[in-house]
Amino acid sequence: MPPSDPPSAQPPRHARQSAIPLPEWLLHYRTHWVKGDLIAGLTSAAVVIPNALAYATLAGLPVEAGLYTAFFPMMIYALFGTSRVLSVSTTTTLAILTTSALARVAPGSGQTELLTAAATLGVLVGAMLMIASLLRLGFVANFISAPVLVGFKAGIAVVIFVDQLPKLLGIHVVKGEFFYNVLRIIEGIPRATPPTVVVAAVALVALVLLRRFVPRVPAPLIVVACAIVASKLLDLHALGVDTVGTVPAGLPAPRLPVLALVDTLWPIALGMALMSFTETVAAGRAFARHGEPVPRANRELFATGLANLVGALFGAMPGGGGTTQTAVNRRAGACSQAAALVTAAVALAAMLLLSPLIGPIPQAVLAAVVIVYSIGLFDPIEFRAIARVRRMEFVWALVALAGVVVVGTLQGILVAIVVSLAALAHQLSDPPVYVLARKRNTDVFRPVSHAHPNDETWPGLLMLLPEGRIYFANVEQIGQKILRLIAAAAPQTVIVDLSGVFDIEYTALKMFADSEQRLRARGITLWLAAMNPEVLALVQRSPLGEALGRERMFHNLEQAVSHYRTAVLGETSETGSAR
Repeated sequence: MPPSDPPSAQPPRHARQSAIPLPEWLLHYRTHWVKGDLIAGLTSAAVVIPNALAYATLAGLPVEAGLYTAFFPMMIYALFGTSRVLSVSTTTTLAILTTSALARVAPGSGQTELLTAAATLGVLVGAMLMIASLLRLGFVANFISAPVLVGFKAGIAVVIFVDQLPKLLGIHVVKGEFFYNVLRIIEGIPRATPPTVVVAAVALVALVLLRRFVPRVPAPLIVVACAIVASKLLDLHALGVDTVGTVPAGLPAPRLPVLALVDTLWPIALGMALMSFTETVAAGRAFARHGEPVPRANRELFATGLANLVGALFGAMPGGGGTTQTAVNRRAGACSQAAALVTAAVALAAMLLLSPLIGPIPQAVLAAVVIVYSIGLFDPIEFRAIARVRRMEFVWALVALAGVVVVGTLQGILVAIVVSLAALAHQLSDPPVYVLARKRNTDVFRPVSHAHPNDETWPGLLMLLPEGRIYFANVEQIGQKILRLIAAAAPQTVIVDLSGVFDIEYTALKMFADSEQRLRARGITLWLAAMNPEVLALVQRSPLGEALGRERMFHNLEQAVSHYRTAVLGETSETGSAR
């Protein structure tokens, strides 16, 4: 595999000053990348194109929409994106969200209406991403926590499996809510078409075995190619196996959005834009190597927004960076965005020359591709890892999963965001407060623990360590914790170590000032230690600073303890100077 450039590599001076509006990666392109990019682009095409065809059928769109999705977004992102190896078309998550959106806005409609609705949806997603780029909202992707995203994707996997199961069985089901669909499928099992079931079973087994034992082989391409041959030789359509049907050759005609649909689609598009950006940034960061540019969030917003906008005008589905196809691209040796251009070129060739070969593909085979590449979204190992680290976050993941399954994928986005924000609010509103002791014969202070029974404490002294930002939403909780600890210890002096507090609000300062007065009335003295310069300045400007004076504020906890031992306990060790 060609080596990547070292971090210190700089582009030639003439390239940096070029007036030609070329992509940055093209200005810095190295000749030894050509082989890797060519092989990676061809390999990725073998995965991207069959998946895109399957995702188009998942959304109820004509299968050629998958080819358009593998061409336009891929090409646009390669020219404007910042990740060298990101492969951009549609993804499993975005495909199922598109399916739900079209089912809501155009239920029972023909393909013309669905294509118009898809164009409107894609334009809205693209426009929202580009507007977010102008407003520099790249940080918004961080508002969905990793556990919640794990649960959301697992829910998507469950929904996709149930959605595609009728195609594997060769039955037709009037779709509704999740549990309604499950019941209709169970009722329809006796009507399953045996040839379709056989084709689906063979495709599933082949995909699983190829992925398991020959992971470098493009399993979807091989399975789809074999399905085309079998369909023609055995005339599967005559045996009752549904096939893709006629696929028009050539480039798509431009398709304009319909303003009348904007009012219905914009909330859905907003959630899809967030998911598109989140998946894109996550995949781009995950596969960036040392020495390669790290994807820039706001530039990624613009690139994916433009890719969606242009793609939608030419029949493509809403898209983003896909983890699976990006992994294939990286493993195959991609060195730059040129690999994506190769993939787009193969999709273009398929549009112009290979459309007659797409028609005989059995729908059951495309459904099998969707299921096999979607099942990875449900990862029990991730759930187990989350539960091992923190059970509450495991609950959040389960809530996100249930939100997608019970209330639907589109509402599931809202559930995921709300759960993430609720989780953040919970963490911020309930920060820990530790009781400290000193490791014997050291200057190391640590939380009191049964594991360290010999740590030092001193009569009448309680040392406390709150952590995090102290502000109006959590100050009451922190205050109650501190008062409970004081009531339990009945100290003469309380030292609050603020080294773990990076900011403190006026409300918190007022609470500390009020508490200081109440403690002083009970004969308990409050000291503060280890404040950073910003917190110290805030305290000094507040009534709390006036009440404490410089003699009750210390540079660090060791100094405060030393002062307590000499001034209060009367020990003869050296006394540290107060702040």
